[in-house]
Amino acid sequence: MTAALSPIFVSIRIRASIERVWELTQDVSQHARWDARFSSITPVEELPGGGIRFAYERRIPGHTIAGLGTTIGERSRPDGTRTSALRFDTGDRLSPLGPGRGYWRYRPDGDHVVFSTGYDYEPAWGRALDRLFVRPLVGWLTAWSFDRLRIWAETDVPPERWPLGSALALWRRDRPRAARTTRRPPHRRVMEDAPETLRQLVRP
Repeated sequence: MTAALSPIFVSIRIRASIERVWELTQDVSQHARWDARFSSITPVEELPGGGIRFAYERRIPGHTIAGLGTTIGERSRPDGTRTSALRFDTGDRLSPLGPGRGYWRYRPDGDHVVFSTGYDYEPAWGRALDRLFVRPLVGWLTAWSFDRLRIWAETDVPPERWPLGSALALWRRDRPRAARTTRRPPHRRVMEDAPETLRQLVRP
């Protein structure tokens, strides 16, 4: 029997208000500024049940991967947290990620916010290559992007100050680092922690 692939989990503690982190992450037109998984994200239309549909692109040498996604946020929850649910898909054969789903969670913690994500997708390049290369790379890219977001939220230094190549500037202690995040989930059932809105969210 083939072992199941583990969903990706990343969490980071940000010294900022929940409103600040929400503002920087919920504007899809700003998303690609800090999230290196995307080159651009463009709103397409509002969804009848709430949320939006968007188009995304990721430029790679010689090609641009394009796809669609849907997302919806919960700004007010009884426990004081906020959540955002996401579905995405692409028909691009060069994309290593097939259809997927995930969520963001915003949890106040004193004068900080714990910002976390859990997501999973169908491997488009085969399970073996996904396990050995794609999933570790995408997980690292998510973690690195989360720390770039943290720097933006805490210091107002724009994320463009830190292009992806800055990860190689090992002498810069102030650069974004994936190692500042938590990659081990509090429990193994990462996707079971998703908000109910993910189950209700329409497919792209």
